[in-house]
Amino acid sequence: MRIAVIGLGLIGGSIALAVRERADAHTVGWDPDPKALEAAVVRGALHSGAGSLASAVDGAEAVFVAAPVGALPELVSAVLEAAPADCVVSDVGSTKRSVVAAHADPRFVGGHPLAGAETSGIGNARADLFDGATWYLTPTGATDGQLYERLHRLIGGLGARPTAIDADTHDRLLALVSHLPHVFANVLVAQAAAGSGADDERLPVVGPSFRDATRVAGANTQMWTDIYMSNRDALITALDESIARLQTVRDRLADGDAAELSRWNDEAAHARRRLLAAQIAEGEVFELRVPVPNRPGVVAQIALELGRAGVNIPDLAVYPAPSMTEGVVTLWIAGASDTDRAQRIIAELGFQVLRP
Repeated sequence: MRIAVIGLGLIGGSIALAVRERADAHTVGWDPDPKALEAAVVRGALHSGAGSLASAVDGAEAVFVAAPVGALPELVSAVLEAAPADCVVSDVGSTKRSVVAAHADPRFVGGHPLAGAETSGIGNARADLFDGATWYLTPTGATDGQLYERLHRLIGGLGARPTAIDADTHDRLLALVSHLPHVFANVLVAQAAAGSGADDERLPVVGPSFRDATRVAGANTQMWTDIYMSNRDALITALDESIARLQTVRDRLADGDAAELSRWNDEAAHARRRLLAAQIAEGEVFELRVPVPNRPGVVAQIALELGRAGVNIPDLAVYPAPSMTEGVVTLWIAGASDTDRAQRIIAELGFQVLRP
């Protein structure tokens, strides 16, 4: 397999390194910065560097576009224009609606690995960056099922957990669990720094709670400004809800309502336990076979419904019949209870489910 990586920073470089270590593939890369491309070749992240985007994707079976969110729509368009007809193209952007809406091409599947670091650049890339990480994929009704399978299998081979989600849901959730925490971190450090008073040069001593809550404050300005702007409507909605919740806490403090404050704190502890428990995959893997008609979007339909239900699909395969009028989607599901749920969900979609 020939895989191209467009953009060789932390994420693109880590994809290239992981592919070289873990996939039977020839990796080619391109970056608009010749120094980044040269550094990737020197690090051994690539088999070869390309002189242009078009030459990088020529003959590729999969392309990963790793660029700032604001640059993605134009760059993905350029890749799709130059890529072969049987090549799957994905990106790694933190927001998905704009890039997915701009590309109805059946070869494109939006992607977002939930992995990263405070550092940046090819020098900090590493092959194990995606180990155990959720890697969101946003197939649509136009997505080619066999190309989606190729991408899903490739990402799983890099150590990540590919998970289907629709672009709208992705951006709403990420506004809550990623973008909003960055806003809060920035607000907290600004408030703490200003809290010393204009005439007092001594800043407050910070404890571990403050350090943990503000670890991401002031992260890469260009990247995060792009993210805030591209997801601003979902982020505004999340901020409005946060402001309302903060006002409720303020009112309880003003009223001296210790009982309600205690209940609020206990509810937060319970909610955190539930959220953390949801990240843990458990149990063995079970196989389901689903005969399906060969129509656009059928694989995406199944994957998205299971993703909405929180069902983890460690692997999948698509087997077209010789007539190409139908085929079988084979899914491997983690855990017996999730397998039972998956079987019910797929049956409710109107498909037969076979358990070998």
